[in-house]
Amino acid sequence: MSNAIYASLTRQQGLMQEMQVVANNLANSSTTGYKTDRAIFAEFLVGTGPSQDSLSMGGLAGHAFKMEQGSLKFTGGQFDIAVQGEGFFVLQTAQGPRLTRAGHFQLSPESTLVDPFGNAVLGTGGNPITIPQEASNVSIGNDGSISADGQLIDRVGVVLPQGQLQRDSNTLFAAPEGFAQFEEANVVQGALEQSNVLPVLEVARMIEVQRAYEAGQAMLEREDQRITQLISAVRER
Repeated sequence: MSNAIYASLTRQQGLMQEMQVVANNLANSSTTGYKTDRAIFAEFLVGTGPSQDSLSMGGLAGHAFKMEQGSLKFTGGQFDIAVQGEGFFVLQTAQGPRLTRAGHFQLSPESTLVDPFGNAVLGTGGNPITIPQEASNVSIGNDGSISADGQLIDRVGVVLPQGQLQRDSNTLFAAPEGFAQFEEANVVQGALEQSNVLPVLEVARMIEVQRAYEAGQAMLEREDQRITQLISAVRER
């Protein structure tokens, strides 16, 4: 197989991975707290043999997330909360603590504040938040403090990650280097942060990737024809 085909196949694979990222962004354009994903590619060199030039190729090196805040949708839900500005809520999952901007919470049968998947929301002390069953008129202040009937119950933890985030699911992030409490967080009760995906831009990117993939496919077909013609010419000698 020629070096041109190797390089083209690598490019086609990268375009497929980019298409998957764009498609996932579009699929989550209405997902609460979703952050736009971008694939990052890097160049690497591959040896082609002794005393021969190396071959430059590319591959997926990681992901970058567009962390700009999405618009707020006011729902009036008692346990719907959004972070205005910087910060993440902390959830206790089976895989460990995870960060999220999706604040659609509810009470479990055990009166623990959880997300729709049953992951407990952690307070500033690092423990799950429990709302007494007899509590009424629950309010959540701008600083995340939870009160019922005028009595302070707990405070929703809002943190800042230390280092790069890794996407664990569509709305959950892992923070391998840890995180710290953000004392200046601004929490809004009765609101949810919408996805920051711009569908028009994602569709435009999808068309661009598709055209690039089609051009690469045409190049592979031409190279295959060239090699076939070369083999035929050699055989006819």
